[in-house]
Amino acid sequence: MAAISPPARTESALERARRRLRESNIPPVYGILIIIFFAAILLDAIFGIDDQLFIFNQTILTNILVRSVALGIVAVGQTFVMLGAAIDLSVAYLISVTAVGASYLMAGDPNRVWWTVLVLFGVGIVVGLVNGTLVTRLKVNPLIATLGVGLILRGLLNATFENFAGSVPASFQSFAYDTIGPVPISVIVLFLVVLAGWFVLRRTRYGAHLYAVGGSEEVARLSGLHTGRVLTLAHVICSSTAVLTGLFVVSRLRAGAPWVGTDGLYDLESIAATVIGGTALSGGKGGVWGTLAGVLIFSILDTMFNQIGIDAYMKQILRGAIIILAVGFYTFRSKAEQG
Repeated sequence: MAAISPPARTESALERARRRLRESNIPPVYGILIIIFFAAILLDAIFGIDDQLFIFNQTILTNILVRSVALGIVAVGQTFVMLGAAIDLSVAYLISVTAVGASYLMAGDPNRVWWTVLVLFGVGIVVGLVNGTLVTRLKVNPLIATLGVGLILRGLLNATFENFAGSVPASFQSFAYDTIGPVPISVIVLFLVVLAGWFVLRRTRYGAHLYAVGGSEEVARLSGLHTGRVLTLAHVICSSTAVLTGLFVVSRLRAGAPWVGTDGLYDLESIAATVIGGTALSGGKGGVWGTLAGVLIFSILDTMFNQIGIDAYMKQILRGAIIILAVGFYTFRSKAEQG
């Protein structure tokens, strides 16, 4: 007698939606971003200090994106380094060096812009090579190596400049203030940087090698990869994005000062945004689209805090708590998926 097989279980609509969401490769942080966005609207409606919700104010919505530019650009570079299981604490100091160097070398002269930009990107490449060499050749812990390089940059900067130095020409300020249609140029640059980062990580051999190095450097080395070169290039990319961030900051401020990078907390916040975006501190997992979502979360939180009139100290407390909750969510989710 032939055995009767049980009927196949029909997949529910919820299960089907979950499966399609997993297959879409959309970082789960975008779910957190949506929740925070609607929570911000609700809090603004209840506690807002003005009569208009920020969601209906085009200026505020544009400012959310512009607020994301500086942190977003450097966080893309930080993503590359962290995917290789490293970290870069020198970015904030390099941003300061770039801002001061740009305003001092340009000195308000439009004819100096092109070679000043080349010189500063050259400085960024050198800093990235030094960081990469310390980490890969001398085997210095990435946190200590990049912090040490950053402190050297800070010392050189503070020994040379005490306050705002020089200025950038009006034509260079278009980077921060001009638009193409309704979209600010700086926002376009941010999305181009994110798109370029995604392409390199997901569509090139180098990207695959970086994920392999971050997953297991020893296995990658035994597979024939030049792990030192891969990680050093990640540091160069990170330093280059820090230079681009510095150019945006000085374009916005019109002059650079030795503290603009460190006061912006671009080192710690770029790491936090990258981790919130789903990039593992242990390396080998994550991507730039998740990092962009992490940056947008910070920008929306800042806007929400301003709209409901929270003071600066409470902002830091709440941001820290949300960072902890977001990372805790990822930890819980990873353990649930593994077992």
